[in-house]
Amino acid sequence: MTQALTTHEITVDGVVQRFHVAGRGPVCVMHSGGPGVDWSYLRMPLVEEFVTAVYLEPVGTGESGRLPTHPHGYTVGAYVPFVHAVVEHVDANYLLGHSHGGLVAQEYALTHPGRLAGLILYATAPCNGPDLDVVAARNARRQAARVPSLAPVLQDLEATWPETDAGATANLKAILPLYFADYRAREDEYGALRDAVRCWHVSQDGEVYDVRERLAQITTPALAICGSYDWICEPSWSRLLADGIPGSTYAEQGRSGHFGHIEEPGSFAEAVEKLVRS
Repeated sequence: MTQALTTHEITVDGVVQRFHVAGRGPVCVMHSGGPGVDWSYLRMPLVEEFVTAVYLEPVGTGESGRLPTHPHGYTVGAYVPFVHAVVEHVDANYLLGHSHGGLVAQEYALTHPGRLAGLILYATAPCNGPDLDVVAARNARRQAARVPSLAPVLQDLEATWPETDAGATANLKAILPLYFADYRAREDEYGALRDAVRCWHVSQDGEVYDVRERLAQITTPALAICGSYDWICEPSWSRLLADGIPGSTYAEQGRSGHFGHIEEPGSFAEAVEKLVRS
């Protein structure tokens, strides 16, 4: 059963940070991907059965505030003070970062060593930029070849990302099927999410973030979890995270793409529960 959410706000350096809380047990702050994607796709009802989930509305999105430089300035490090303020406010034990949120989680762990009991690095990588992009482009073509109905989506993926909220939302809706192992086969389940998803135009200003040489400096043990059919953050990136961060573990969901908590919610919850019960 999906639990009721409560909504809260704090102010960080004059900028409102909104977040939503549901569940019971150890406290885990949840940071969604993008950057700029609406938080609500990240709801995890099964995880909420044993974790108090604190879902951030990242700054620059939804009802949270905007940086003074909006739509610019949304580097990985820019999110960390907001994450830390919420972690302290709710006395969190864990931090989950999905996709781009996983970069934020890694940066948080590097800048606040020892603050958390564990990280969940979900469908993410230790870098963005050219190295990630080359692998992702290859995987996108393979994904479309494996699921022929996705071929038209590649054209939308290669289009220039619009610099408006409405345009970013339209583009995300167009390419979203590529992020699932087989969207067309389960469209009745996933269609509502695609209809509801929103995206805000925020700019990373060309930042290339790369901590591959610093993973051993992360002292917070992590669960690196991913889907076998994730084109944008393929499993090799999660294996690199698990191997590089001391005391970490790796889990792969064999029937999932980028959204394992939706595609295989049971196995996702089991992996997270194993971390928080250890």
